[in-house]
Amino acid sequence: MDSKKRLLRWASGIMLVLGAGHLSLLALFAWGDVAGWADRGLWAAVPLEFTGGAQTVESLQNKLVFWAGPGGFAVPLFLLGCLIWHLAGRGVAVPAGLGWGVAAWCALGGVLLVPSPFFAGTVSGALIVVAARDRRPGPSSGG
Repeated sequence: MDSKKRLLRWASGIMLVLGAGHLSLLALFAWGDVAGWADRGLWAAVPLEFTGGAQTVESLQNKLVFWAGPGGFAVPLFLLGCLIWHLAGRGVAVPAGLGWGVAAWCALGGVLLVPSPFFAGTVSGALIVVAARDRRPGPSSGG
């Protein structure tokens, strides 16, 4: 396995672990809230309430679980990890700009939410940048 493919596989592996781990922890610790969405019929189970009135602890908890899980970073990060894993396997180069974006996003998230595993995502972004800047033969820039 060449170095670019190895770097991209590590980067995608980190993203997959972060995304899947986040959703797994959510399912483990907030399963009652998630199951409540099905009990309420899914449609508008997490309503956006702009009424300006006081919200209950339960409604705030419901929103927290949504934004910490399916509405948050876990699903897109997992999907991005799958895409990069696939591209690395096919020998397609991943642009350095994507790595810079992931690294910046995760660094900002880590600074705002300390302590946090967000910083592990900066490693993933850096690995994408290094793989994109590697001049040795490896994945092509086309397809």
